[in-house]
Amino acid sequence: MNFFSKGAKMQYLTLNDGNKMPILGFGVFQVDPKETQRCVEDAISVGYRSIDTAKAYFNEESVGAAIKTALAGGLKREELFITTKLWINDSGEEQALKAFDASMKKLGLDYLDLYLIHQPYGDIYGSWRAMKRLKEQGRIRSIGVSNFYADRIVDLCENSGVIPAVNQLECHPFYQREALKRVLDGYGITFESWASFAEGKNDIFKNAVLSGIGEKYGKSSAQVILRWLIQRGIVVIPKSVKIERMKQNFDVFDFALAPDDMATIAALDIGKTLFFDHRDAERVKWIIHAFDK
Repeated sequence: MNFFSKGAKMQYLTLNDGNKMPILGFGVFQVDPKETQRCVEDAISVGYRSIDTAKAYFNEESVGAAIKTALAGGLKREELFITTKLWINDSGEEQALKAFDASMKKLGLDYLDLYLIHQPYGDIYGSWRAMKRLKEQGRIRSIGVSNFYADRIVDLCENSGVIPAVNQLECHPFYQREALKRVLDGYGITFESWASFAEGKNDIFKNAVLSGIGEKYGKSSAQVILRWLIQRGIVVIPKSVKIERMKQNFDVFDFALAPDDMATIAALDIGKTLFFDHRDAERVKWIIHAFDK
């Protein structure tokens, strides 16, 4: 397999710790572990260099197998940007260190580019201390969080002494998080989007506004959404199991949305989650116990 595909020119963001992160990556949430290796190999062949996984996705091992194939094919480790995440049941200083080692063994890596606290629950301060230690040891390049709302971010930043490099959150045209983005910008934290396509909810791909804008540029609704997020300075990690869709999602660097199109998309915001509120008591209880035996 050729891992030197010349696609469009990738753009990078410089994180607040000086490390560079591709603004477009490939996510593997809800990708069957049996399919994951093939999907990641396909994504790398298309030109993706940033791969986002998590312990809770149960496919780290398959991601690791794809990385091994890519490296054997001549790709250099430093060309890749690999993210994984710490789950709630591994929170706390000692537990987090063990969980990190387990993830690294599955991924087959000697260092990780980005490690995120997956959810804002459990002993996040113990986990953060472990992650700071691993970063100081050079085993992790950058550390960050996921699903931290503004109050949790402010609390962590003001009390821990180390500002997260990244916060990964639900973000799409129907839930744009502009107020939260201002808080992140104030700390120099990079905003990364999950569910950029709202997982197809609200018939997003058939939305007349997005389709109409796409027609102006000869692009699909999906490409318009990715471009809109990228122009807001938000990292995107779209998922697909089809190589043609991967190519389409990657092909977003040869056009720019005009300011009036950006404003038109901004008007689609309904200001609330399409999935779950991380402050809803019943949902929090469900998330915490999601993988209980």
